[in-house]
Amino acid sequence: MSNKQAALELGTKPVGSLLIHYALPAIVAMVASSLYNMVDSIFIGQGVGPLAISGLAITFPFMNLSAAFGAAIGVGSSTFLSVKLGQRDYDIANRILGNCAMLNIIVGIAFGLVSLIFIEPILRFFGASDATMPYAKQYMEIILVGNAITHLYLGLNAVLRSAGKPHAAMYITIFTVVFNAILDPIFIYTFDLGIRGAAYATILSQFLALCWQWRLFSHKDELLHFDYDKFKIESPIVRNIISIGISPFSMNACACLVVIFINNSLVGYGGDMAVGAYGIANRVAFVFVMITMGVCQGMQPIAGYNYGAENYHRMLEVLKLATIAGTVVCAVGFVIAMFFPEPCVRLFTSDDRLTAYSVVAMRYIMSLFIIIGAQMVITHFFQSIGMAKISIFLSLSRQLIFLVPLIAILPRFMGLDGVWLAMPLSDGVAAVMAYVMIFVYIKKFKLQHG
Repeated sequence: MSNKQAALELGTKPVGSLLIHYALPAIVAMVASSLYNMVDSIFIGQGVGPLAISGLAITFPFMNLSAAFGAAIGVGSSTFLSVKLGQRDYDIANRILGNCAMLNIIVGIAFGLVSLIFIEPILRFFGASDATMPYAKQYMEIILVGNAITHLYLGLNAVLRSAGKPHAAMYITIFTVVFNAILDPIFIYTFDLGIRGAAYATILSQFLALCWQWRLFSHKDELLHFDYDKFKIESPIVRNIISIGISPFSMNACACLVVIFINNSLVGYGGDMAVGAYGIANRVAFVFVMITMGVCQGMQPIAGYNYGAENYHRMLEVLKLATIAGTVVCAVGFVIAMFFPEPCVRLFTSDDRLTAYSVVAMRYIMSLFIIIGAQMVITHFFQSIGMAKISIFLSLSRQLIFLVPLIAILPRFMGLDGVWLAMPLSDGVAAVMAYVMIFVYIKKFKLQHG
């Protein structure tokens, strides 16, 4: 099927089957992506040790900050692209593709170089101790050298989904997971590279996936393809990409800030083992977050296209179906966290002390998970139709407006438990706010458009 045919179907096929068609590949890809991160954690935890898990957890803010810049370009480009495809403006769509590639290369290189220059003070600020600094530094030095590869790989995968190629994006992501899982034990154990081996495996698998993507976009007979005459930075296109991408940028930048607060609080109230426990609990929660993100990504091109084509009833229908799906996914995560946390934790470590910390962390962090799925879908819905300000506010409310003050206040009275408790409390308040905002928006929207 050509890009043009796939794009046109976004406005004609039944919404339920379209969401399944787009969401299932995205879900598989996102689960694969979360497994990608888990594979590194499992091999590092079992093969290098509990302090290495803590060192890896210290790198989360770095990864979130890098992802913030990548998301600003990748999600901004793919959402802008969906709207233009809905309007059948194919020339602009190809120019968006060229600008997406160039921006990812430029930003990826710049971020990597600046971060490498200041890597030690940055990691100290992120919560690294003398014990965890060597592991965090060894891992991030290699990741940052390949940062442009990571940005371009993620950005082009987002464009593939919006261009009507969700299965291609899924296969490419699965490829990176499988290849990373093969390379991890080779580099970590056979070549005795330790935590560096996991970083080498990550970058090499992404590079090979990027070669595959480049080949897909090089077919001139496709509606969307690389036209190197359009690999020029155009201010109007960049402004549109950034105006949409500022919402996911804010989400990831806030996640970075929040993890910095969390890591430093955990070091102060629980030590390096508490940081490692957060890393493990976060990896488990991440699986369900990524599945819900897959639902959101499946919704995005459908909502964006139909908003651009003024098929508003289809836009609202996909919002409803995605909200139900996201809620079910997170409800499953809640049940697993409450009743089966230890088997999940034992995948990452055999250390009894770290296991005990991680079980407590997992139950706290995911205690209100059942209401988070809908909040995520609502936030991404506003982003999908270009309403960046609302999406940014909802993102900030969950991660910054509520969570950071709670982390600053609760541990003073509750110690380590206060750090854990701050997370579900902020989730609950932010979810209620999202529900109110989508209710008000839909009510006004129906009054305006019938």
